Amino acid sequence: MKPLSTVPLADLRGLKAVLTDIDDTLTLHGRLPSAAYAALEDLRRAGLKVIPITGRPAGWCDHIARMWPVDAVVGENGAFYFAYDEKAKTMERVYAQAAEVRAANTARLWEIAHAVLKEFPGTAIASDQAYREIDVAIDFCEDVPALPLATAQAIAERFHKEGAEAKVSSIHVNAWFGSHDKLSMSLRLLADKLNLTHEQARAVVAYCGDSPNDAPMYAGFPFGIGVANIRPLAHLMKHLPAYVTDGEGGTGFAQFAEALLRAKR
Repeated sequence: MKPLSTVPLADLRGLKAVLTDIDDTLTLHGRLPSAAYAALEDLRRAGLKVIPITGRPAGWCDHIARMWPVDAVVGENGAFYFAYDEKAKTMERVYAQAAEVRAANTARLWEIAHAVLKEFPGTAIASDQAYREIDVAIDFCEDVPALPLATAQAIAERFHKEGAEAKVSSIHVNAWFGSHDKLSMSLRLLADKLNLTHEQARAVVAYCGDSPNDAPMYAGFPFGIGVANIRPLAHLMKHLPAYVTDGEGGTGFAQFAEALLRAKR
């Protein structure tokens, strides 16, 4: 991971879209700083497509797609994308699974989740679970006293043993049934909305993140940016970002946006 200051200006000038995680990438200590929000707005005003890629729930993503300066949002670790048409005042919702499949998978997930809560004391169902449509989120760090990262990894393995997918974020373990992930839905969105193949996207799309569940995105998009708080987690990641910011969370994201806009100018 090279310092952000070493990014070639020509590479920055070639970017057409910025994809970014939200928690601990846009946020800082659990809050969205004004600098990060302004950076999203500035990027979009400059003509770049801006798309959050998050593990957060459908309810939040509906709000983000409507209210934030973004072009679309991928949520629940790739379970869907939402894109709001400001002129038509309509929301497009594209899911990785049919409604009946989602319902059956949800019932299976909750059986495992209840067992996990008993097996791992101190965990809890995430406070945003009421707004989720596909996955189950186990809180190990956000609204409960922080548990070791090893505990989160053990929880993920527990879901894996039951045939479910599970990813560890900086705050939750997100679990679901199905083959979708952040990368597969991001590629679907880029094809639908920007007419980009994966090969084309690799050359013009940047991805910003901070945690192990961002590793597949770094594999899919070589122009990867990590905010500074990714460093302690790097040893857990199979794929790393090409560059890392000096600042953590939203401060680091704003630094990247400033460098990109300066190069564009």
